Amino acid sequence: MQQRTHYRTIVLSDIHLGTTHSKTDEVCHFLSNVDCDRLILNGDIIDGWHLKKSGTKRWQAKHTRFFKILMKMMENNNTELIYVKGNHDDFLEALTPLTFSNIHIVRDYEFVSHNKRYFVTHGDLFDRVTTQMKWLAKLGDMGYTILLALNSFYNKYRARKGKPYYSFSQHVKQKVKSAVNYISDFEHTLSEFAHARKYDGIICGHIHHPANTTYNGIRYLNSGDWVETLSALTEDENGKWDIVYYTDFVSQYPDNTSALLNKAS
Repeated sequence: MQQRTHYRTIVLSDIHLGTTHSKTDEVCHFLSNVDCDRLILNGDIIDGWHLKKSGTKRWQAKHTRFFKILMKMMENNNTELIYVKGNHDDFLEALTPLTFSNIHIVRDYEFVSHNKRYFVTHGDLFDRVTTQMKWLAKLGDMGYTILLALNSFYNKYRARKGKPYYSFSQHVKQKVKSAVNYISDFEHTLSEFAHARKYDGIICGHIHHPANTTYNGIRYLNSGDWVETLSALTEDENGKWDIVYYTDFVSQYPDNTSALLNKAS
């Protein structure tokens, strides 16, 4: 059996459980083959917006299995679980802050690692569309759903041809100037916030665009998502941060259903 990879910290965001576009099997496979001391779920893990519209019919057994795997991680490895609420799971607002056992449900979070202070936020509070124009955010969500449907159709075609997953929707966004400018503005805004408050780094999600870069001496880290990019942030024992893409991960850990996944089913 292949040795499991151990990380000091793993950050996941934007899984959107409860929607048809959530890559739940893939994120379950990823978590089933890694260990970590601290797991940060950085918002939009559950998509309350879609569940409110469609009801529980969109909730599948695999979505429940995701949480069973989290419980196994806490049971087997004493993993600390931090759930930072996002805008799609804003129903958690009434619960924050809440701590029980090794689980923390919070609006935001900060921690120190290797003498570096990090601020963790989903990022929606720094998005003017989300905070001030919710009607536009929901209209954009409809267009985004259509884009994801095209993405799904395109990847089914690629799978029949024996080709690996490719984020068509990410490709489209990177070609649209307004989307590129939006991402750049978002990254600079969060980095300026961290700089003003003397953090060494800021960790976010929200825009479905993974990143590991530096602005004005501030480490900007975005975990991406499990709808399009299938990515996570990882920190090793030496404090080194990386982006792990599932397309690379699955070549190292083939998806043949791990022992932990079997136990959690």
